[in-house]
Amino acid sequence: MALFGTDGIRGTANTEPMTAETALKVAMAAAAEFTRGDHLHRVVIGKDTRLSGYMIEQAMTAGFLAMGMDVLLVGPMPTPAVAMLVRSFRADLGVMVSASHNPYQDNGIKLFGPDGYKLSDETEAAIETCLVEAAMPKPAAPDKIGRARRLDDAAGRYVEHVKGTIGKGVTLEGLKIVVDCANGAAHRLAPMLLQELGASVTAIGVAPDGFNINRDCGATHPQALAAAVRAAGADIGVALDGDADRVILCDEAGTVVDGDQLMALIARSWAEKGRLKGGGVVATVMSNLGLERCLASLGLKLIRTPVGDRHVVQAMRRDGFNLGGEQSGHIVFSDYATTGDGLIAALQVLAVLADRRAPLSQVGQVFKPLPQVLRNVRVPAGAVGRLLDLPQARAAIAEGEKRLASSGRLLIRKSGTEPLIRVMAEGEDGAVVAAVVDEIVAALARLSEAGPSQHRKAAG
Repeated sequence: MALFGTDGIRGTANTEPMTAETALKVAMAAAAEFTRGDHLHRVVIGKDTRLSGYMIEQAMTAGFLAMGMDVLLVGPMPTPAVAMLVRSFRADLGVMVSASHNPYQDNGIKLFGPDGYKLSDETEAAIETCLVEAAMPKPAAPDKIGRARRLDDAAGRYVEHVKGTIGKGVTLEGLKIVVDCANGAAHRLAPMLLQELGASVTAIGVAPDGFNINRDCGATHPQALAAAVRAAGADIGVALDGDADRVILCDEAGTVVDGDQLMALIARSWAEKGRLKGGGVVATVMSNLGLERCLASLGLKLIRTPVGDRHVVQAMRRDGFNLGGEQSGHIVFSDYATTGDGLIAALQVLAVLADRRAPLSQVGQVFKPLPQVLRNVRVPAGAVGRLLDLPQARAAIAEGEKRLASSGRLLIRKSGTEPLIRVMAEGEDGAVVAAVVDEIVAALARLSEAGPSQHRKAAG
């Protein structure tokens, strides 16, 4: 049973693996893995605002209680807040019930160890092994069943933590900020945080109804933020995703600034001040080649990892970097957090702007990105690997690589969270890049529609 993807477990709500039954079993297996010693064991559970969060939260609560773990329920809370609260409450495990930037129909389970970091592949494999019926752990005795309680002060702890990541002399007074909370986990926290720091705040995406998380709003749809910034005459816009572990900004003209540009901006500033550790930045294979060239011009290096902020964090910890992230807006500051944090990232950028006394429009476009095109091909569940192994698919990919030659690069990868094949190309010539992606996407779409019987004929 392969449950864990690039960012925990994810799927359509009320179908496997995102059912109440499986959530309960995952909780029991995770509890068995993290019950170490005779002390009172505790787990922190947070969630975002999608409807199915109630079901998954309660199922996991039952599983942990059955194993003798006490449960601290913090309600709607950003993913990085759960990671921070695990350490703050000295808990043994943290759970975030969220499908991040996905629509409400999906949900997911992210697990954090007592150190606040996402679990290793080995620990995830151990939990999966426990899910086999014969290996399911034995529940606690009747007098050892755990207790559950809701915490009222968790949000305040996290807000103070985030505020503490910028200097006491940094203020947002006089700034007009639009924040788009994606109708998600930070819909209360983010506006409150910015207001406490002195900003005049216009908040959108703050009316979750269980169905509208990430819908035409947030970091994956920054057009809403750009329009709101222009309408309000704001100085800057901040867009979070459903669980607030990523951020996208836009300047006063509504120009969107992605994670690559934000990392370049902060890396340059921190390098000048001697704050940047590791001699560069950790990013994924999706980051623009322009970022790599920009950092090289500053005497800094770019270390690339597979997609997923977990892989970024692992490389940062291994090699001593304190800045890393993804083009999509997951930005990790290891001096302050164990995972991507959209609010910390936004404040770090605002601190740089305050230091330079310049608006984002003047300093936000640090480098000129190479033309880059990313398209997704939706395929039947379980068919991704088979399609990519077909001769026709390999031939289309080989032809694309040949056309890009040494002036660009091509990346074909399976999504770790959805039944998608992601096709990304970048290079000096935008027309060639677009054509290469179009041709590969068309080939994969034809193969997907053909079905397994036609694949066998073609392969034979």
